[in-house]
Amino acid sequence: MENNQPIGYMNVPVPKSIDLVQEIDRLRKEKNAVILAHYYQTGDIQDIADFVGDSLALAQWAAKTTADIIVLCGVHFMGETAKILCPDKKVLVPDLNAGCSLADSCPAVDFTEFVSKHPDYTVISYVNTTAAVKAVTDVVVTSTNTRQIVESFPADTKIIFGPDRNLGNYINSITGRNMILWNGACHVHEQFSLEKILELKAQYPDAEIITHPECKQPIIEVSDFVGSTVALLKHTIQSDIKQFIVATESGVIYEMQKQSPDKQFIPAPPNDSTCACNECVFMRLNTMEKLYNCLKFEMPEIYVDEEVQKRAVKSIQRMLEISAQLGL
Repeated sequence: MENNQPIGYMNVPVPKSIDLVQEIDRLRKEKNAVILAHYYQTGDIQDIADFVGDSLALAQWAAKTTADIIVLCGVHFMGETAKILCPDKKVLVPDLNAGCSLADSCPAVDFTEFVSKHPDYTVISYVNTTAAVKAVTDVVVTSTNTRQIVESFPADTKIIFGPDRNLGNYINSITGRNMILWNGACHVHEQFSLEKILELKAQYPDAEIITHPECKQPIIEVSDFVGSTVALLKHTIQSDIKQFIVATESGVIYEMQKQSPDKQFIPAPPNDSTCACNECVFMRLNTMEKLYNCLKFEMPEIYVDEEVQKRAVKSIQRMLEISAQLGL
């Protein structure tokens, strides 16, 4: 565990008599804490959060909050991003084990060596990376702003894009760029089954297939709409279509259903035939009980090396600046 933090607090029994919503709300107010949650969290955590959003929105919110404590209900790199932006604030996560397969696919030592071999390249890194990777990055992106930020550079700019090869391939295909791609991927978006999605389409012929760009190319090719988590959500709200086959982490369906209760959302299945939807095992490590203990004990806390923070914050601030200029 990071900084030798004890892990017993995560499993401290929470009395069944406790009203978790009430107690979390009390602790949040007492400690001047803000709870930020990703769309891939379970519905109860989304409901208790002060703000729910994608990676870009969570970073934007963390950058402007006046809270003393930030509780990031998501995965580890999201907590790191908040700490990089707010080094003087206490940043907590409900479970330190909530990692990210995409971030894990890009070890900082290997990526740094790769970057050193291309000294004349601009390095664009997806936000799903460690602080150490962000420290050797020129500008961070999220799925919401990747295309716009890539296109903000001159067409002849030599670019390294990491770590998601699927997102990189998609951006290359729609922008005409020829970015060098790091060979990483998200385990959730890699596992969608084209065959099963087509079976669902046959079962629901009027449904649109909507897909996150981290998915493989064959899935993207059969999709009616491709976009970031927020873009998918907005599309379902604005569309007249009443049925959607959703090829991204199924947690976002909770918000889709809240926004459009008259519509049907069908989670696209993975290759594993034992599951009808595709969930991020890391995102689902966070629970209301762990959130309560996290606020009560004020741990686990996210730490980022000071020198890494100073370098990494530049790439995140550049993303926020470009996003603001582009109105994102």
